[in-house]
Amino acid sequence: MDRGVRVGVDVGAVRVGVALSDPDGILATPYATVPRDEANASDLTEISRIVREADAIEIVVGLPVTLAGTEGPAAVAARAYADRLAALIAPVPVRLSDERMSTVAATRRLAERGVRGRRQRAVVDQAAAVEILQGWLDSQRRRRTL
Repeated sequence: MDRGVRVGVDVGAVRVGVALSDPDGILATPYATVPRDEANASDLTEISRIVREADAIEIVVGLPVTLAGTEGPAAVAARAYADRLAALIAPVPVRLSDERMSTVAATRRLAERGVRGRRQRAVVDQAAAVEILQGWLDSQRRRRTL
């Protein structure tokens, strides 16, 4: 895996969670929660700014596949979002990664740490972006060792 920062994106209807990796691609950390703005696409503009500022070499957008492994309306929306983001940040590649249960896992981890209620809602999108990006980073490392 090439050295460089990766950006993880959890696309929600109301907010978009953003996470960044370290340059060695080992650890994903929460970065920001961006309000979703479909009318003006200011969320896409903000994420493209983060990508440029971090000098990111790849973007990983969560793809909400159903538990049965099929793609529903949420996956179609995530693919469309990834396409719009890719157009803004080209030539930086945008990858899609199965995000099944990322929000559930993020919510559970936050609850285990005592973060609940309003405080949890403020960071759960970032935590879900961390789950997406960390899962992708781990799978890339496993793929290299096979």
